Amino acid sequence: MSLLREAERCLANQKAYSSLNAFITPLQHSGLWWECLRDADHRRETGKSRSLLDGRLIAIKDNICTKSLPTTCASGILHGFFSPFNATVVETLENAGAVVAGKTNLDEFGMGSHSTYSRSGPVKNSRWDRDEPLSAGGSSGGSAVAVATNQCYAALGTDTGGSVRLPAAYTGTVGFKPSYGRISRWGVVAYANSLDTVGILGRKTSVIRNVFDILNQHDDRDPTSLSPRSRSRIASYFASPSLSSRLASRPLRVGVPIEYNIAELAPSVRHVWLNALAHLEEQGHTIHPVSLPATKLALPAYYVLAPAEASSNLAKYDGVRYGTRAEGNDSGDGPDGYLYAKTRGQGFGAEVKRRILLGAFSLSAGAMDNYFIQAQKVRHLVQADFDAVFDAQNPLLPASSSQEGRKKTSTVDVLIAPTAPSMPPRLSLLMDKTNSLLSLDAYLNDVFTVPASLAGLPAVSIPVCGTGAISGQRESDIEVSEVDPVGLQIIGQFGDDELVLKVGEMLENNKLH
Repeated sequence: MSLLREAERCLANQKAYSSLNAFITPLQHSGLWWECLRDADHRRETGKSRSLLDGRLIAIKDNICTKSLPTTCASGILHGFFSPFNATVVETLENAGAVVAGKTNLDEFGMGSHSTYSRSGPVKNSRWDRDEPLSAGGSSGGSAVAVATNQCYAALGTDTGGSVRLPAAYTGTVGFKPSYGRISRWGVVAYANSLDTVGILGRKTSVIRNVFDILNQHDDRDPTSLSPRSRSRIASYFASPSLSSRLASRPLRVGVPIEYNIAELAPSVRHVWLNALAHLEEQGHTIHPVSLPATKLALPAYYVLAPAEASSNLAKYDGVRYGTRAEGNDSGDGPDGYLYAKTRGQGFGAEVKRRILLGAFSLSAGAMDNYFIQAQKVRHLVQADFDAVFDAQNPLLPASSSQEGRKKTSTVDVLIAPTAPSMPPRLSLLMDKTNSLLSLDAYLNDVFTVPASLAGLPAVSIPVCGTGAISGQRESDIEVSEVDPVGLQIIGQFGDDELVLKVGEMLENNKLH
């Protein structure tokens, strides 16, 4: 298929699926856009393509800056905002010949698990063609739905605590969070700097690899970007004979974290997880239970650290330095009002305000030691747990300190676990404002994705179908059929992104009996 025909199909799908609300700013039909595609088609025909992405349509999450399209973060406080520059990832994609397919919908500033906290309205997941839409996951729900419905070739999202992997699991797509620092964050509107990672969504792992190969490079403008020296060190370490032989000449040692087998795990999710492990065992790989004791502390630690960083990052959106100023008197009522009380009260949504207040409290002088500092200690324990179970050492740590003095009893190459504890809930249930427990329930959806984020590890969510999977059982208020794909998550040691993607390719599209 020519690139022009492929783009026309994506454009037609954007119109056909506009009711799903995947895009805040859809593809802009213009002469320049068609000219770019014609040029890419010509380069392809003459064997002079710039890259495998030349002429491909890539959707961009609307918290990643683009010069030609507004960047709103789905927030009223940035309504109509145009960035004077492109984010590094956008610039790199365009240099490779890719075309921006529009800006996708999200939870405001990336804060949410269902893509419902958006000024532009919720994203709808039409997965499995059910009459009533389901949750698209969050916060990169728009990117996931755009990919799932063929509105683009691939999409960029951001993953702070699971915001690429959870939407991928809910929409039956592939969602990849690379090792922290692999992809530049320059030009990405910050939520939590020590956790934010640009992620990639696609229908196949091969698509993810094509995009990752382009974006996986150092950026001088991003202080968190891995330096060329660190990248060389990582590449040399994983090219060693003992590690490069994995999958090539020796079977994998697959770890199963026992803490992920929680009582609340949906039966259909557990069924597919067990079948996937059995499938790998049939291929000659070995399965090993491992323990990550700090996992039970990871989620509460995350919801202390991420809001704390958010409260600092979002302080600049006051209508004075950044953001849209509220109309009229902005000093509040009475002589003791504050300068931007009205602006911040009107501009931010309820969930963002909730997290700002939570973060401001945990950073306050009276609470910092009991909350923020303790959460940082938990984060260190989570990282040490992963280092203790992986056969590969963390290549950024000295060999003497990588194990933190802990003896390795059973080491593995990768970990495989569910991406989410349940199937996607009905959107109508999530929009029920009378249910006071919905916010807490949404936080719990990140229980399996947060640990890898705290440790900065590469992880990919792969849709896996399991035939014979408890047909007709009701879970998460939807009817589960035997062909509904379940998101399984592959987690690797820091820098071991290539192995994570290879294992993902092994699992995708397998019918597991």
